[in-house]
Amino acid sequence: MVDLGAGVGAAGLALAQRVHGTKVVLVEINAALAALAAENAQLNGLAARVTSVLLDVAAPAAAFAAAGLGPESVARVLMNPPFNDPARQRASPDRQRRLAHAGSAETLSVWIKAAARLLAPHGTVSMIWRGDGLAEVLPALAPAFGAATVLPVHPTDREPAGRVLVRASKGSRAPLVLLPGFVLNDRAGCPTSQARSVLRGETVLPLSEI
Repeated sequence: MVDLGAGVGAAGLALAQRVHGTKVVLVEINAALAALAAENAQLNGLAARVTSVLLDVAAPAAAFAAAGLGPESVARVLMNPPFNDPARQRASPDRQRRLAHAGSAETLSVWIKAAARLLAPHGTVSMIWRGDGLAEVLPALAPAFGAATVLPVHPTDREPAGRVLVRASKGSRAPLVLLPGFVLNDRAGCPTSQARSVLRGETVLPLSEI
């Protein structure tokens, strides 16, 4: 599997730790973060199965192929695109932070197209996006993906979903599935029992296939 926008590798490393035998490539544009991701793989005893690649998600297919990531070569793509809307939120003056956090619907389309190119038929993409941006995600997925499954993530049971987790299958024509919302904190500000169970590794998110 490939983790696009991996940062220091937290998500990809967590998956490699949980699913034994999985080979993970962490793709990151920031050289310092890519180096930290490689170090984290080493420190966690996962260097044999996890590699870090310095690469822009918007790079052409040839650049991905040169890094060993040819078309239709992976089974899963995990991605955390920059999702803060620069038209509505003040972007950081620091270029690296801006690249990591600020993105538009056009950015989302580029990332989804990269995922579609990498995935083998029936492979899946899983991603996180703003809760108020779900209307951007579904049309961007539609040309190449179906069977979209959406998990709204709520800070508390009294607040709208601040994030959505979305999984979709390449080439599928299955309809959209909207899961019950996942609530992170109770009204006292403590993690809910459902959140604690996931964080402790006792259960997996309802979105998870593996």
